[in-house]
Amino acid sequence: MFNIQYPVIQGGMIWCSGWELASAVSNSGGLGLIGAGSMYPDVLRHHIKKCKKATSKPFGVNIPLLYPQTDEIIKVIIEEKVKVVFTSAGNPKKYTSFLKENGVIVAHVVANKKFALKAVEANVDAIVAEGFEAGGHNGFEETTTMVLIPVIKEIIETPLIAAGGIGSGKAAYAAMALGAEGVQMGSIFAASLESSANLSFKNKIIEADEGDTSLVMKKIVPVRLLHNSFYKKIADAESKGASKEELLDILGRAKAKLGMFEGDVDEGELEVGQVSSLIHELKSVSEIMNDVVNDFNLTATKMLSIKL
Repeated sequence: MFNIQYPVIQGGMIWCSGWELASAVSNSGGLGLIGAGSMYPDVLRHHIKKCKKATSKPFGVNIPLLYPQTDEIIKVIIEEKVKVVFTSAGNPKKYTSFLKENGVIVAHVVANKKFALKAVEANVDAIVAEGFEAGGHNGFEETTTMVLIPVIKEIIETPLIAAGGIGSGKAAYAAMALGAEGVQMGSIFAASLESSANLSFKNKIIEADEGDTSLVMKKIVPVRLLHNSFYKKIADAESKGASKEELLDILGRAKAKLGMFEGDVDEGELEVGQVSSLIHELKSVSEIMNDVVNDFNLTATKMLSIKL
């Protein structure tokens, strides 16, 4: 469908997924995505043009539909003839038909059966099922990837991509054993050399241990965050029963940019998945892709020798 060598899609993460990361993933055989959620339309156009110069391979754009200026973002995508779009955090019906009429392949991210069926009704080309382990925007149900993939596979025929907690070839193999045709990986690419994230944030990902991320802000939009001073303020307020308005006041403006892009790892919002505890060093995208592919193939060989 995407005309790529490996069934590996890079997450379209805000403040991490610029043209350098997207082109590096595409050049390494996967599908790179530019994260439009942290870009004004003119900035997105700049990244698309730079990505076209950096790779001759397919790449796409990720659009969180809850963000403002989505209409203008869509316009840029059509004008620049981007061939793949991943949508998330919103209703896919609004834009899918229009995108497909303009020759765009559309995938949509969901976290439960209800929205998987809505994505099928919207006639998307692929569905990304993202489990509770994932960083950033998340589902309310807290369903893990290992449960979510077979649950959704059971009710749809649309090609299925697994996301959430996938940072190795072994995890990719497990997801495909459960019914996924491909995988989307975020945190491991956020910590890559080519990621546009601040080095301080990348180092915090590498330092993260088991239990160092939590899901918060369910009264607004569930988000998995790395523990820091900002997280503690949100968690403390929630434990005291803070209202949505009170949480929005603590959230303020541009906290994700402050943490992930500008490098204030104490007061900024640090969105990353549970798999961060398995990321131990900064690597280039090509090294990451080689590791994933080799690990997948070794796992596949090993599993052939195991019988119950």
